[in-house]
Amino acid sequence: MSTLKVTVEQLTVHEHPNADALELAQVGLYRAVVAKGVYTTGDFALYIPEQAVLPADLIDELGLTGRLSGSGADRVKAVRLRGELSQGLVCRPRALAGVDLARAAAEGTDFTERLGISKWVPPVPTSMSGDVEAAPDLLPWVDIENIQRYPGIFEPGEPVVLTEKLHGTACLLTYVAAEDRVLVSSKGFGSKGLALKEDERNLYWRAVRGHHVPEAAAKLAARLGATRVGIFAEVYGAGVQDLAYDTDARTSGPGYAVFDVSAEIGGQVRWLDAAELLADGSLPLVPRLYEGPYDLDKVLELATGRETVSGRQAHLREGVVIRPAAERYSPVVGGRAIAKAVSPAYLTRKGGTEFE
Repeated sequence: MSTLKVTVEQLTVHEHPNADALELAQVGLYRAVVAKGVYTTGDFALYIPEQAVLPADLIDELGLTGRLSGSGADRVKAVRLRGELSQGLVCRPRALAGVDLARAAAEGTDFTERLGISKWVPPVPTSMSGDVEAAPDLLPWVDIENIQRYPGIFEPGEPVVLTEKLHGTACLLTYVAAEDRVLVSSKGFGSKGLALKEDERNLYWRAVRGHHVPEAAAKLAARLGATRVGIFAEVYGAGVQDLAYDTDARTSGPGYAVFDVSAEIGGQVRWLDAAELLADGSLPLVPRLYEGPYDLDKVLELATGRETVSGRQAHLREGVVIRPAAERYSPVVGGRAIAKAVSPAYLTRKGGTEFE
């Protein structure tokens, strides 16, 4: 999941092809449907991204009572309005009266707290929860930003790798070599420095035991001379999320696909090429869809279509994850150069689940 920042952005305004009274305000590569004539290209306005939960007074001010998503009708979600995908909200709330919007945009001021906006946190099913313990040795995962919000993360022509983004739940495993100890966590618990105590009923522990991940991690640590190895994977199947990839996590066991590996070597944590390290087939990997020069149109094309995990194109694809061929830092996001692109069909599907 991406980080939540509510910022002022400079807009590019486009005609709405199917509505005379509406226009499209572009932020990055996102487009949000707005009333016609309110904004012109070059204007500054607040952008509230998807997954933001709005307070009641702001919802009322924006005229959105009863029109947002979630049980409280307070969550911003991608929707199609007159045939056009609208992602996020563009507005100028009263609370920003007197604010120099151009300066706020230049400085990247985050108005999340000032406006009482919070990030939506998916509910945690019982099978994904459990007793936890402090885990200072757990190697952390990172939030992945959407390429449409930060299109400058990659340079045109830069060598990149695109892997399929699976709709499951992220499983974090850290092997601590000195103690021959395994820590297992979810993305949510891991972000708090917590690990799940082993329980045969827990989804994550069932996955790592069922796919012999601790043994593979121990071999990697020995091979790399690493003090810690982190293996990050998607756990999926029926009973996990609404997209199941022809796998039933409740009967045959959860599916498991590695999307990243990190290792602490000589006191430094490094991100490594999972496909290269696990070329022996010891652990299943997320499908690699493309290797070559970065091209935004190619990325957006591959983000759509059908999934490739089941081998039967059982349902739509969630999207893709983009990485540079050589791991590097990105000044655009102030951290690791990695991004995602999500399928519009996935964003607007009916009855979808979004457990973390």
